[in-house]
Amino acid sequence: MTSALVFVDTNVFAYALDRADTTKQRLAQDVIHEHRREIVVSTQILFELYAVCTRKLGMDRSDARAAVRAVADFPVTHTDRALAVDALQLAATAQLSIFDAAIVCAAQRSRCQTILTEDLNAGQRFSEVVVENPFA
Repeated sequence: MTSALVFVDTNVFAYALDRADTTKQRLAQDVIHEHRREIVVSTQILFELYAVCTRKLGMDRSDARAAVRAVADFPVTHTDRALAVDALQLAATAQLSIFDAAIVCAAQRSRCQTILTEDLNAGQRFSEVVVENPFA
């Protein structure tokens, strides 16, 4: 039996690394562990995670690179011209930020059924992809 693919947003990985909020840290770690065989990310997630690690979490660059490399072990959907154009269209029609639209388009391209994030509305549906907030 094949499990449904799950697109995991940057905030889940960031909370898993954030020692300032141990409740969300544990929840995020549990979510990652529970879905470890179904997780898909995009190149956008890798870049955003590095930025969050170095800016918000105060990690040194070496540790931030190690965190990104660990996340890059999951299947990665690449952001290319077609995905960018699709995201621009979705941002306009669904009134999303371009960054949120790119995440939705990457999840769709990866054939994920779920996006785990706190940045979109839980229960929101984009064709076959449904948003879930693992922290709600």
